[in-house]
Amino acid sequence: MNEQKNTEMAQRAYELFKTGDIESLMGLYTDDADWESPKTENVAHSGKRKGKQQMLEFMSLVGEHSENIHFEPRETIAQGNKVVVVGNYHWRIKSTGKEYQSDFVHVCTFNDDSRITSFKEYLDTAAARDAYTAA
Repeated sequence: MNEQKNTEMAQRAYELFKTGDIESLMGLYTDDADWESPKTENVAHSGKRKGKQQMLEFMSLVGEHSENIHFEPRETIAQGNKVVVVGNYHWRIKSTGKEYQSDFVHVCTFNDDSRITSFKEYLDTAAARDAYTAA
């Protein structure tokens, strides 16, 4: 495993996400990659996904339902075939007008070619649920 290359690929993934270049972002993943965000009440894009098509659906739902105000990966930790990214984001929910902020932890698993085979997200699900819930 090349921890430095995996770290660079993870950082590249965040750059592509932030600039909205989803097509290039998908190129960093294997075709059968797993994607998981905690299942959260009223959050349409939450839950498990498998493969690029379902990841694209995730990205589409995020854009459809929310507006990113701030997104900052702050720290990257690599060991073996895993890269952990710790950061913070701030979202505005289009249907409710509510906002929420959360620290996040993302765990990316890489194959020998430094392509992402698995992405798992940890966040404040209560804050997300409350923001997505109409008053």
